[in-house]
Amino acid sequence: MVTSRSLVTPTSNPLLERALRDKLQRRNEHAGGLGELEPLAVRLGLMQNTLKPRFRDPQLLVFAADHGLAVDGVQGPQRKGTHEIVQQLLMNQLPLTVFARSQMLDVAVVDCGIAENLPAHDRLLMRKIAYGTRNARVASAMTLEQAHAGMRAGMEIGDKLRGNMTICAGIGVGTHESAALVLSRLTDSPVRDLMLAGPSMSSEQLAHLMVIAQAAQARHREVSDPVEVLAAFGGFEIAVMVGVMLMAASKRQLLMIDGMAACAALMLAARIAQPVTDYCVFCRSHSHRGLDQALNLFRATALLELGLESLDGTGATLAWPLVKNAAALLTEVADGEDPGPSQPQPLDENDALPPSLFGPEALY
Repeated sequence: MVTSRSLVTPTSNPLLERALRDKLQRRNEHAGGLGELEPLAVRLGLMQNTLKPRFRDPQLLVFAADHGLAVDGVQGPQRKGTHEIVQQLLMNQLPLTVFARSQMLDVAVVDCGIAENLPAHDRLLMRKIAYGTRNARVASAMTLEQAHAGMRAGMEIGDKLRGNMTICAGIGVGTHESAALVLSRLTDSPVRDLMLAGPSMSSEQLAHLMVIAQAAQARHREVSDPVEVLAAFGGFEIAVMVGVMLMAASKRQLLMIDGMAACAALMLAARIAQPVTDYCVFCRSHSHRGLDQALNLFRATALLELGLESLDGTGATLAWPLVKNAAALLTEVADGEDPGPSQPQPLDENDALPPSLFGPEALY
């Protein structure tokens, strides 16, 4: 993964940032301010290294895998199996794909490690590392070789993406719990804060999850290297997402991060190449309190808070128009307006740069 570290560059560019802010300010003189869309627009310009950010062939990737923790009853019996959810996605039977089609997003499901075989489909990418991970409570969820294989598969997918915006979401029985364990170990956060769903979670259910989580943590108490943490606790969907994120960020592409699994993958990717977070915006599709904590680890808030209780990826799909419109603030030209350059003019050596919008406290 050393190659990825060298390829992912920070988006910081004081000259371009000043030019982007000035461009928005000139428009505000006639149209008024547009609140949070403006700093988002600046971030998009910095990501693409241009005064006129544009998007092409946006894509939603849903990474699916099963987890050995499922045998411990981490999800209730009323929940559908991973393969059933994937089949519904492929048959356009869920709101996620309805919204994606209305936004003209290409949708693909990546089989990273579903426990069953699925029939071939033109929107199903077969990258199965194994038929589900092992139970992290009793053994490493995967081998180091499998973890690396998952990341390599993700980098291959990322290298072949046609567009420059990708929504990343992970699904599968046990994916939330696996992601919580990864995030807890990488950030030294209490795993309880990442497991707690909210007031509706019974004390018995939380106690059951904590017994499983604490046993898994004790089993792998000495593990700290990021890839070893992935192998100990993670899912195949997390591993493949890591590779996609690293490759997409190396190409200065936008990543929309939705859900716990995507947050865990991003934290791992950032341990390999920290600037990958410069290329991310965050979304949410449900109100799980553990996701609140996961977003806090990135000092992030979701673009939209709609009170959804849906499949990961749904919130990002609904937030996509906001991102497009933020870019349009810089790219689209009103009647009679000077279209302006795509790159800023060099600064006079005596010009002073204003304070950056993107200090550590506002990076995300």
